[in-house]
Amino acid sequence: MFLGNNDVIEDIEEADGVDGPAPVREACTVLEALNRISGKWAIGILLNLSHGPVRFTELERSVPGISRRMLTLTLRNLERDGLIERTVYATVPPKVEYRGTEMADDLYASLKGLTDWAERHRDAIARSRDSYDRQQAAGAGDL
Repeated sequence: MFLGNNDVIEDIEEADGVDGPAPVREACTVLEALNRISGKWAIGILLNLSHGPVRFTELERSVPGISRRMLTLTLRNLERDGLIERTVYATVPPKVEYRGTEMADDLYASLKGLTDWAERHRDAIARSRDSYDRQQAAGAGDL
């Protein structure tokens, strides 16, 4: 069963035996940060920025399937969280570059480990999914 963020926060408060807003605020910040970086687009953006400054249009081309609107929203949220910096150059047309912060560089090692794990296990995951799907299709009438 999925626990929503409120259930997790209540569980944290009960486990700590502490009432008041500080544990809730700390738990919310951690959950929000994890939700932000585990979102559909954030990892791809952060991995692209790990190689140095990147312009908006370069990011748009390098993150398959992302819309301009979603890229803009994700970049704003990552900037708000301190993971990226946005630099606007006074040129015509304006030039905007994004770069990862020191905090993003620290996160990169974990993201790299996660992507390496996914690469190592890609075939096994695909086989497991195929096997599961076949079993579900074979037993579709059995409820």
